[in-house]
Amino acid sequence: MIVNCVVYQRGQKLSDIPLTDVRAHLQQHDHFVWVALKDPEPAELAVLQEEFSLHELAIEDAQKGHQRPKIDEYGSALFIVLHLIEPSGDELHSGEIAIFVGPQYIVSVRRDARLGFADVRKRCEQEPELLQHGPAYVLYALMDTVVDRYFPVIDQLTSEIESIEERIFAGQTTRAQVEALYSLKRKLMTLDHATQPLLEVAGKLHGGRVPPICTGLQDYFRDVFDHLLRLKQSIDNLRDMVATAITVNLSLITLQENEVTKQLAAYAALAAVPTMVAGVYGMNFSNMPELNWTYGYPITLATMVLIDLYLVYRFKKAKWM
Repeated sequence: MIVNCVVYQRGQKLSDIPLTDVRAHLQQHDHFVWVALKDPEPAELAVLQEEFSLHELAIEDAQKGHQRPKIDEYGSALFIVLHLIEPSGDELHSGEIAIFVGPQYIVSVRRDARLGFADVRKRCEQEPELLQHGPAYVLYALMDTVVDRYFPVIDQLTSEIESIEERIFAGQTTRAQVEALYSLKRKLMTLDHATQPLLEVAGKLHGGRVPPICTGLQDYFRDVFDHLLRLKQSIDNLRDMVATAITVNLSLITLQENEVTKQLAAYAALAAVPTMVAGVYGMNFSNMPELNWTYGYPITLATMVLIDLYLVYRFKKAKWM
């Protein structure tokens, strides 16, 4: 559906207009149109294509969705795809926004995302001196907002890894911790798939050959690029922390298993002494020493107890018990 269709003149909002009036305003060189759509039907995209003369390949990508973040040039127009990452319970939900930018128009097509961009429109309308740059400034504002919404996700993932680490070092080295770490690793991969290709997109808008429509706004797009670099470093750091936590968790599990093994070995040794002595005197030979000795039985029992007590002392000293 169409969320907004607004025409601007020299950075000032003129009015909301129906989509059928777009072409008339595009003929005015000091006007530009900003259209926002959410989960549009193919018929709505077809109308957009006709009104703005959008390239059919860009329309096809916007209609199908599930594109990687990218930037395509079609003559003087740009087509940009960004991923929208939103927390959804214990998982991360990935949406998408496709942006068509021309000299006198900007069209945003949002799919599978709960949060809209009404705050971006309000922000731009409160800065008419910057909105005079036209659709390119709106593109910057949209990209900046999308990138800024990644940072709370990073903060949430950082809190998760810190919580998991606390549980691991508290001795809760269970299967649940390993599953939580792998779940966190999947979330980082989702965020990385959204931000990594976006570095290339932002790089093309501020360095080297800048598309003519974005000329004069390189410093703004460089700011977006810097934010993406910070995100990349944070993601890499979190990925290292997750890998380290998995290794530490598995190492602690191995240490716990070794402790159990040592305890079992110690108890087995304690049982082995009386078993050996009783086994020797249970062989039923006729000529064995001490068989007819009056104090043989209690002395043998006392000897077994003393040997076991000595073994308990040595095992506790070695921290096997």
